[in-house]
Amino acid sequence: MGDRRGGGGGGGGCCPPMDLFRSDPMQLVQVIIPMESAYLTVSYLGDLGLLQLKDLNADKSPFQRTYAAQIKKCGEMARKLRFFKEQMSKAGVAPSIKSTTLADSNVDDLETKLGELEAELVEINANGEKLQRDYSEMVEYKLVLQKVGEFFHSAHSDATAQHREIESQHTGEESLDTPLLRDQEMQTDPSKQMKLGFLCGVVPREKSMAFERILFRATRGNVFLKQAEIEEPVIDPASGEKVEKNVFLVFYSGERAKNKILKICEAFGANRYPFNEDLGKQAQMITEVTGRLSELKTTIDAGLAHRGNLLQTIGDQYEQWSRLVRKEKAIYHTLNMLSLDVTKKCLVAEGWCPVFATKQIQDALQRAAFDSNAQVGAIFQVLQTKELPPTYFRTNKFTSAFQEIVDAYGVARYQEANPGVYTIVTFPFLFAVMFGDWGHGICLLLASLMFIFREKKLSGQKLGDITEMTFGGRYVILMMAIFSIYTGLIYNEFFSVPFELFGLSAYACRDLSCRDATTVGLIKVRDTYPFGVDPAWHGTRSELPFLNSLKMKMSILLGVAQMNLGIILSYFNAKFFGSCLNIWFQFIPQMIFLNSLFGYLSVLIIVKWCTGSQADLYHIMIYMFLSPTDDLGENQLFPGQKTLQLVLLLLALVSVPWMLLPKPFLLKKQHEERHRGNSYMPLETTEHSFQLETTHDAHGDHEEFEFSEVFVHQLIHTIEFVLGAVSNTASYLRLWALSLAHSELSSVFYEKVLLLAWGFNNVIILIVGIIVFIFATVGVLLVMETLSAFLHALRLHWVEFQNKFYEGNGYKFHPFSFALASDEDDF
Repeated sequence: MGDRRGGGGGGGGCCPPMDLFRSDPMQLVQVIIPMESAYLTVSYLGDLGLLQLKDLNADKSPFQRTYAAQIKKCGEMARKLRFFKEQMSKAGVAPSIKSTTLADSNVDDLETKLGELEAELVEINANGEKLQRDYSEMVEYKLVLQKVGEFFHSAHSDATAQHREIESQHTGEESLDTPLLRDQEMQTDPSKQMKLGFLCGVVPREKSMAFERILFRATRGNVFLKQAEIEEPVIDPASGEKVEKNVFLVFYSGERAKNKILKICEAFGANRYPFNEDLGKQAQMITEVTGRLSELKTTIDAGLAHRGNLLQTIGDQYEQWSRLVRKEKAIYHTLNMLSLDVTKKCLVAEGWCPVFATKQIQDALQRAAFDSNAQVGAIFQVLQTKELPPTYFRTNKFTSAFQEIVDAYGVARYQEANPGVYTIVTFPFLFAVMFGDWGHGICLLLASLMFIFREKKLSGQKLGDITEMTFGGRYVILMMAIFSIYTGLIYNEFFSVPFELFGLSAYACRDLSCRDATTVGLIKVRDTYPFGVDPAWHGTRSELPFLNSLKMKMSILLGVAQMNLGIILSYFNAKFFGSCLNIWFQFIPQMIFLNSLFGYLSVLIIVKWCTGSQADLYHIMIYMFLSPTDDLGENQLFPGQKTLQLVLLLLALVSVPWMLLPKPFLLKKQHEERHRGNSYMPLETTEHSFQLETTHDAHGDHEEFEFSEVFVHQLIHTIEFVLGAVSNTASYLRLWALSLAHSELSSVFYEKVLLLAWGFNNVIILIVGIIVFIFATVGVLLVMETLSAFLHALRLHWVEFQNKFYEGNGYKFHPFSFALASDEDDF
């Protein structure tokens, strides 16, 4: 551990000076800033990022604060930048990601420039939309001219042909087939013939049937409707979207029918266009529309090019502008948290900072006063308080992920012992105990190394939720992979296949054929296998009982060791905070109780391993409680075991009232002495004044001392520990269970998929078997089993380990820092 006053922290480098065991000493400071240097002071403090400011105007609404107008101005600039980003996204223009430093540009100039650019872009968009609407209307008009012209041309041709036929029949002889009314029809007065009017346009194809029905009903069938489909979808002038449409032509009689048709067209969104019956004028109109379309197309292309150039110019400076606006808004938001002095010439700031940052903050204040040409510098002073400070651990990119695992349970109380130090080793190790296979460990190692080697590239990209989570824990996965390779070598499993890596097996078959190797057993012919499980155990009938016994006992040993570590850490907490009560009436009885029972069980396991005894440990532990005075017989592992068990049982029974009774009465006595004036506490002026405040129980600092409440709390704590000692030890058996499950699953995939496919002597079946084996290994063993082992290791740390000493009721240190501000906060 480095010196906790030895420089800045942060997560940039690999190994900055840090102290993870206890959080950095914090102090409450007050800064009195002259108004003329307030802006630069806050700006430099934001660049430094080591001061967490308190809101001294919490009782005021945002509109009542001093710099509300500046915040509003920054919000307006942020709105314009969001508008630019939306326009760039629609146009497919990406903001420049090249590194640009903040120029010394004036925010007022930037506001003016953003306003001009917004006005220009809005005008370009409006003109472009109008031109596009005109162009879409011209396209529809051209289609109407073509389709309606074709209809009139065909109708005119039919009428001419029919007229010629009538003429020829009229000049010929009358026949019996001539209609009797034809003479009457021919003699009709032309002045009495009714002239038909017509309207034409386009209507959406999905509405064409309803359009036709409504026209028929509204005019009682006194219309003639002709429709023609447009082959390709056209852009609707109103919505700007591609829509399938039909050209329609309606013939009507009378102004009343015309008015009805106009209203129906308007209701159905049908666009109407003028049409001239004269064929010559039709050709002229088509020529004019075609020329107009060409002009509009040229104008639209020029407008799009100009808009694209403008958006590209904005995109080149977008990141720089957004950082400047974000910084400006953060500065004024922070200034609004400061209180105004009674003279209205100074701003008063209060906040928490690490002790090591005192010199850096003072340098920043002096630099701000000098750069702003202030006549008076800022005043920096440390305040004495009983308020609990925030918790600040200086982590790096390696330790930060492990610290996040601990913080997800609860942030450490100020200067409480941090389990994150031990989690760096114990978490991946317990994971590896459940995941032990050095083949799977190598796969995890390669995956983590891929993230680590590409971390510079990936850290600047936006990843998916799962990928981003995996990338953030790349060093956790690296440690889990390394420990998995280690435990896999101990288990001697490579995708469930054993290898003689460290020498030959100590066992051999009884005969040369080895036909009974898995049933009759093997004989020992060499020295014990030097490291890990002997490969000869694999596949034998005694493999499962042997490994079950080994892993179950190993799980108990690891669990008791980690729980002892947790209780020992509670001693260091009590000693650090000066709480003798917690040492004598919490740490000591807890150590005695846990080790009298499960510590003794761990010793029995080790003795049994060393002596090769056939003693039944279940029988020993059960009858240690049921019949402590009976002889052990063949279950005796060493002389004096019976006497030792009686002593340990007595100590375990004594430790329970030891935990329960003395502490509440001593707390009551201390409270009475404090209020009688017999005990005085000296005023602390050192950095430990905060720690002393946090050592007292909540009931010791109030005027009223509820003895019953304290006693019930202690009773619950005692029962929880006693029952938890049993349940937590049993909980560590999950190490055995998951290790067994992982090993068996791996063995099933290898034997029932890969070896089975190999036995068919068919290339296709072998390829299919290999593919199924790879997918099963990756999907089940490398993804699901990894997640399962991770969650179980997480539970063992949060519940079984941390509940022995870790309160986790603190709050994080959140300094005012431009580097920590995210885009989403303000934009």
